[in-house]
Amino acid sequence: MFERCDSMPDLPFATVLPPPGQSALQAAEWRPGNRGEGAAHTEIFATADHGAGAALALAFALDRIDPADDRMWLWVQDREALRRTGRPYRPGLPRGLRHRLIHVAAKSAEDALFALEEGLRCRDLAFVIGEIAGNPRALDFTASRRFSLAVERHGVPFWLVRLDARRDLSSARMRWHVEPAASPPPRWNPQAPGHPAWRAELFRARGHPPGEWLLRGDAAARLDGTGPEGAGLLAERVDGAAQAGALARCPAAS
Repeated sequence: MFERCDSMPDLPFATVLPPPGQSALQAAEWRPGNRGEGAAHTEIFATADHGAGAALALAFALDRIDPADDRMWLWVQDREALRRTGRPYRPGLPRGLRHRLIHVAAKSAEDALFALEEGLRCRDLAFVIGEIAGNPRALDFTASRRFSLAVERHGVPFWLVRLDARRDLSSARMRWHVEPAASPPPRWNPQAPGHPAWRAELFRARGHPPGEWLLRGDAAARLDGTGPEGAGLLAERVDGAAQAGALARCPAAS
């Protein structure tokens, strides 16, 4: 049976901390959420104890795709990922994506990888998100390279969430590790729950230096790389953008 669903009301967006070793001016040249700048093949490492990995994947996807794009999108989970995190909760997804979701619950990692690659070959999809638990043998460098080639050839952006996995070899153009961070206190009611926050480490990227980024959720924001004043990143600066929607999870049936 299904248990109660806990909603994560907001998606993260990039804020304030330049990567170590960079000046604010250098960091301003790129930051998570610059429209059109994110890698089309990205891996996000996270634990299965929270929905940070999937939330960040959705935020990247929303920031990359054209708001007018009304194509379907694909979310694939292998059996172990489904057991650990549950299937996507459609009413909790961003409003513009709810009716366009194609969800595949694969019996094995091999089946999930096959479904993902087939999805990346379909130009009728706006983007693809995958969730794979652990380090299955099938997800080796060769499989990763096949993903990269499919993304480059067919132009379908791809975010693969690696749940409870070690950092193995991959051809992904950008690789993140994300974990929860302390929420900032609410502005109007200190007793209310704060917006979700994450600390994300960019440990591999083609064309961008590694570093850590503080990502914060806001009801009126998503991943965004353009400051309100067009200036470089400064400590405690928070940039806003359009509504990003919400993400919720239902535990898998038992």
